[in-house]
Amino acid sequence: HHLGLFLTKIVGNRTICRMKLTTRGRYAVTAMLDLAINGGSRPVSLADISGRQEISLSYLEQLFAKLRREQLVTSARGPGGGYRLARSGAEIYVAEIIDAVDESVDVTNCQGKGNCQQGETCLTHHLWEDLSGQIHDFLSHISLGDLMDGRGRRPSQQMTDGAFQTLSIR
Repeated sequence: HHLGLFLTKIVGNRTICRMKLTTRGRYAVTAMLDLAINGGSRPVSLADISGRQEISLSYLEQLFAKLRREQLVTSARGPGGGYRLARSGAEIYVAEIIDAVDESVDVTNCQGKGNCQQGETCLTHHLWEDLSGQIHDFLSHISLGDLMDGRGRRPSQQMTDGAFQTLSIR
């Protein structure tokens, strides 16, 4: 199991920026992509997703309760029940999924509180806060449909004009 995705900027021997996307966000995106790939006309059971992705069933139940509350999935009860995407994969974006499970994409050392340096805002706080916003914006442009089509591997040309020339999703 992957415990988290880390994006790290290292200068010399010092780590100057480290962003963590926790297991919750990764698993939610993975499970939604599995649903997009394996769904269709019939609902997909969480047990099936659990087996394919090696994510515990109880954890998926917690995630999907949040995803349903945010209207990203619909549920069907009874035999043959499970979940479906509430919209097409092309209309569901990675950032929406991360937001739905109460995840944040934050590269500040203070979790955005501004108390980085002995209770005060550090000199580079606004830089890291802006970067967090840029990452969220980047993920707001990648849909499940893009990931299914393999287009999530590289940012679009429009995005490469910005700060994420080397950022890719794998």
